Amino acid sequence: GSPRLLLIDEPTEGLAPIIVDELFELIGQLSREGIPIVLVEQNVHRAIKLTTRNYLIERGQVTHEGDSGVPAEREALLARMSV
Repeated sequence: GSPRLLLIDEPTEGLAPIIVDELFELIGQLSREGIPIVLVEQNVHRAIKLTTRNYLIERGQVTHEGDSGVPAEREALLARMSV
Protein backbone atom coordinates (compact mmCIF):
# COMPACT_ATOMS: atom_id res chain seq x y z
CA GLY A 1 0.00 0.00 0.00
CA SER A 2 0.88 3.63 0.31
CA PRO A 3 1.54 4.13 4.01
CA ARG A 4 1.34 7.64 5.46
CA LEU A 5 3.69 6.60 8.29
CA LEU A 6 5.82 3.52 8.89
CA LEU A 7 6.50 2.41 12.48
CA ILE A 8 9.42 0.00 12.84
CA ASP A 9 10.42 -1.53 16.19
CA GLU A 10 13.84 -3.25 16.43
CA PRO A 11 13.85 -4.58 12.85
CA THR A 12 17.43 -5.91 13.02
CA GLU A 13 17.22 -7.88 16.26
CA GLY A 14 18.68 -11.35 15.77
CA LEU A 15 19.40 -10.93 12.06
CA ALA A 16 22.57 -11.87 10.20
CA PRO A 17 24.79 -8.88 9.31
CA ILE A 18 24.14 -9.22 5.57
CA ILE A 19 20.38 -9.09 6.18
CA VAL A 20 20.85 -6.06 8.47
CA ASP A 21 22.67 -4.29 5.61
CA GLU A 22 19.84 -5.06 3.20
CA LEU A 23 17.20 -3.99 5.70
CA PHE A 24 18.87 -0.65 6.42
CA GLU A 25 19.18 -0.05 2.67
CA LEU A 26 15.45 -0.72 2.25
CA ILE A 27 14.54 1.58 5.16
CA GLY A 28 16.75 4.30 3.66
CA GLN A 29 15.11 3.87 0.28
CA LEU A 30 11.63 4.21 1.77
CA SER A 31 12.71 7.34 3.60
CA ARG A 32 14.19 8.86 0.42
CA GLU A 33 10.85 8.16 -1.29
CA GLY A 34 9.23 10.45 1.27
CA ILE A 35 7.65 7.93 3.61
CA PRO A 36 7.89 9.19 7.20
CA ILE A 37 9.43 6.53 9.44
CA VAL A 38 9.57 6.14 13.21
CA LEU A 39 12.43 3.74 13.86
CA VAL A 40 13.18 2.19 17.25
CA GLU A 41 16.60 0.59 17.01
CA GLN A 42 19.43 -0.45 19.35
CA ASN A 43 22.02 -0.14 16.56
CA VAL A 44 22.44 3.60 17.00
CA HIS A 45 25.42 3.98 14.67
CA ARG A 46 23.43 2.56 11.76
CA ALA A 47 20.10 4.16 12.63
CA ILE A 48 21.46 7.68 13.07
CA LYS A 49 22.67 7.64 9.45
CA LEU A 50 19.06 7.24 8.28
CA THR A 51 17.34 9.70 10.57
CA THR A 52 16.69 13.42 10.59
CA ARG A 53 15.80 13.58 14.31
CA ASN A 54 16.85 11.38 17.17
CA TYR A 55 15.43 10.80 20.61
CA LEU A 56 16.80 8.80 23.50
CA ILE A 57 14.16 7.37 25.81
CA GLU A 58 15.19 6.06 29.21
CA ARG A 59 12.66 4.61 31.63
CA GLY A 60 9.81 6.10 29.64
CA GLN A 61 11.23 9.63 29.54
CA VAL A 62 12.86 11.45 26.62
CA THR A 63 16.35 12.23 27.94
CA HIS A 64 17.91 13.48 24.71
CA GLU A 65 16.60 15.04 21.52
CA GLY A 66 18.68 16.16 18.58
CA ASP A 67 19.07 16.80 14.87
CA SER A 68 20.87 13.89 13.21
CA GLY A 69 22.28 16.22 10.55
CA VAL A 70 24.22 18.28 13.09
CA PRO A 71 27.51 16.54 13.98
CA ALA A 72 27.63 17.96 17.51
CA GLU A 73 24.12 16.70 18.24
CA ARG A 74 24.94 13.25 16.81
CA GLU A 75 28.05 13.10 18.99
CA ALA A 76 26.06 14.21 22.04
CA LEU A 77 23.65 11.31 21.52
CA LEU A 78 26.46 8.79 21.10
CA ALA A 79 28.26 10.15 24.15
CA ARG A 80 25.08 9.99 26.18
CA MET A 81 24.72 6.35 25.24
CA SER A 82 28.46 5.68 25.72
CA VAL A 83 28.69 3.90 22.37
